[in-house]
Amino acid sequence: MTTAPELTDLSIRPVAGHIGADIDGVDLSRPLDPATVERLTAALHVYKVIFFRDQDLDHAAQIRFARHFGELTYAHPHDDAPPEGHPEIFTVDPRRYEQRYGKDNPVRTRRRYSYFAGWHTDVTAAVNPPAGSILRAETVPEFGGDTTWTNLVAAYQGLSAPLRAWLDTLRAEHRYGGSEQPAGGDSYSRRVNDNLLVAVHPVVRVHPVTGERALFVNPGFTGHILDLTPRENRALLDLLYAELTRPEYTVRFRWRPGSVAFWDNRATAHLAPTDLDHLDVQRTLHRVTLIGERPVGPDGRASELIAGREFTADHRVVVG
Repeated sequence: MTTAPELTDLSIRPVAGHIGADIDGVDLSRPLDPATVERLTAALHVYKVIFFRDQDLDHAAQIRFARHFGELTYAHPHDDAPPEGHPEIFTVDPRRYEQRYGKDNPVRTRRRYSYFAGWHTDVTAAVNPPAGSILRAETVPEFGGDTTWTNLVAAYQGLSAPLRAWLDTLRAEHRYGGSEQPAGGDSYSRRVNDNLLVAVHPVVRVHPVTGERALFVNPGFTGHILDLTPRENRALLDLLYAELTRPEYTVRFRWRPGSVAFWDNRATAHLAPTDLDHLDVQRTLHRVTLIGERPVGPDGRASELIAGREFTADHRVVVG
């Protein structure tokens, strides 16, 4: 039996004031000893997103590394073509979007890099969103294509005490599908709208490990806050989105081949790049996500399932 090496030269360096750390001295392709896993987990909880450079990983190695931290979900509820033999891998690649939407669809093709345009936390339309996400870069352009993360705990703490107290009592609906049906309708959009994923989450989530409170709304999936009028909803959500995207709470990461980002999906939102749509460049990254638990608010109430089912290792929409 191969024994994982003891890693005494692990280096953790913060890279921004509220979020992010670079980690050196670890080869993610090799088995990790429990002490190293514990240190990386602790760093993730403190810094919310941790970065690794010059890692030599294929799909299998990325999955092995991720499993040190929990069980993995299926690639994506609506992904019907993960890499063969690796159903946990979700590939971010413009060619996949062209295949999905068709090269003759100018809107979908133009937005091939920014398919997840806007700030979002991964799959919060699920009643149990992923606990964490791990993204590795295979091919990236010489310039552009950076990803930005924000610390939702810091964003919550930056609000006034009276506003925090009110937010602690609120709940919001998150959904994937059902809100937009393109003219003529492409097959993927019809499929999403026919298989809704909807959950009600607390607006403020209590982290199950650290006990920290974090804003748990995002422009990508949050539809509305319950019991507020449409005008009140827009005003409050606009305020919260402006708060969680304040530059001082963020970190921006420049990808290189072999770069890996590992983020706590319970305490962050992130912004996919929107600066490549007009360029003929290639950007291919691969993501895996850790199965999460149902979020719980400060009042102890857990999230509620409205449509769909929990996000698990076999959660996919089967068609055909």
